[in-house]
Amino acid sequence: MSSSDTAGGTGAPGRPVRVLVAEDQKAVRAGLVLILRSAPDIEVVGEAGDGEAAVRMARELRPDLVLMDVQMPLLDGVEATRRVVAEGLADVLVLTTFDLDEYVFGALRAGAAGFLLKNTEARDLIEGVRTVARGEGLIAPAVTRRLIAEFASPRPGRASGSGGAARSEGPGTPDRSVLDPLTRREREVLSCLGEGLSNAEVAVRLDMAEATVKTHVSRLLGKLGLRSRVQAAVLARELGL
Repeated sequence: MSSSDTAGGTGAPGRPVRVLVAEDQKAVRAGLVLILRSAPDIEVVGEAGDGEAAVRMARELRPDLVLMDVQMPLLDGVEATRRVVAEGLADVLVLTTFDLDEYVFGALRAGAAGFLLKNTEARDLIEGVRTVARGEGLIAPAVTRRLIAEFASPRPGRASGSGGAARSEGPGTPDRSVLDPLTRREREVLSCLGEGLSNAEVAVRLDMAEATVKTHVSRLLGKLGLRSRVQAAVLARELGL
């Protein structure tokens, strides 16, 4: 699975979503595994207690998704996410104790597909995994929009958060020329991503099939050199689309 494939979903039709759980606290990890295994369409294929183990097991097991804690020993979740995404091993759904902390920002820059708080209800955790597996990437629109707004806000000395092909015209300001390779329709889709819309919502907004939306998202990620929908959403916000 390449990074651009994340826009089209990770789980193959007719089989469960294969999940690797990476969490250093045994009790928390056991709880996450118990919750995920209660869903018939989710299969927990492995458990990792540190970041190095998470990357190694992702290479060995090739899960659809890694549920990744950000604070782990040996290798933190941000660097583990970067390696998993860079090697195209799986999508990464980040778990954090803190709402909108720098660990989350770092994980999103590394290409994470989304994030959830550890105190998320069981049903929302399951739905979050399903959402990423469908290729939506953006979890809980209300939270995501606030996250994008914060992540994209200019900060002294901080580079552009979108990563990829985006280059800065000044501190925190990406170069609009990065949009040149995009078609008009792809720009419209990118603008919708900046609003935190799901594929289904984009389809309604732009009057097109949901499958067509997925195709446009995959293409624009490739053209922009971005790893995830979240990075695309941040770029759209930074450019004022």
